[in-house]
Amino acid sequence: MSDSERSMEEKIGDAVRFIEEEIPYRPEVGLILGSGLGVLADAMEDVTVIHYEEIPHFPVSTVEGHAGELLVGTIGGKKAVLMKGRFHLYEGYDVTAVSFPVRVMKALGVRSLLLTNAAGGVNTSYRPGDLMLIRDHINFMFRNPLIGRNEESLGVRFPDMSEAYSAKLRGLAKETAESLGLELQEGVYAGLLGPSYETPAEIRMLRAIGADAVGMSTVPETIVARHAGIDVLGVSCITNMAAGILDQPLSHAEVVETAERVKESFLGFVSAVIPKL
Repeated sequence: MSDSERSMEEKIGDAVRFIEEEIPYRPEVGLILGSGLGVLADAMEDVTVIHYEEIPHFPVSTVEGHAGELLVGTIGGKKAVLMKGRFHLYEGYDVTAVSFPVRVMKALGVRSLLLTNAAGGVNTSYRPGDLMLIRDHINFMFRNPLIGRNEESLGVRFPDMSEAYSAKLRGLAKETAESLGLELQEGVYAGLLGPSYETPAEIRMLRAIGADAVGMSTVPETIVARHAGIDVLGVSCITNMAAGILDQPLSHAEVVETAERVKESFLGFVSAVIPKL
């Protein structure tokens, strides 16, 4: 049977069986890290590293700042599986492939998923280096990973998205930030296809419809997580102000540089949140 003829459930099973042979226990928390935010992997203990290309049906990350490794270990006493580098639609992958790792995490035993990303600030009160708790998202990728035949074993045909990002987990995140003396923004994330950055006119449009930050990831993963019954906590690192706000060109180097600058506060915050997930 060719790869294209295998069902999603069969592909998930192939990946899970491979991973389970490599790891000593089943994880309960999933983590997917954005550009320049892989520093969180350094906080893991008793780590098993698996390269993406080794895992059946896994895509391979091609973006600078995304290492392309699946790590299983413990953080804050929690058994966790961590993606050090994610996949994007702009790399040429379809939306099902981009979100496939979330399916695998669910089958491994993950109940809560922490998604982080590097994002451009649309809200003019934000500043590079801010951390934004994602309250909701706008899918301007115009792609949905649930299109096609629904496999009922994976989730319902029409999943509810009224609480895409768990209110309970957001509450815990706010309490954690307060205890650390960390200012935490909260807003709406707009997901666009990329890879070109948005135009100033597009940013004005996004601001008008209620977006606070913009990026090129997270949305497909969140949709699949909610379809699978996984609770989601999303955190954006505002690595630059979006086009037209500061009247200067945008670059990926700035994204990585800002992520490096705020890595200590980011690491402290996320490490303190994970034990509560």
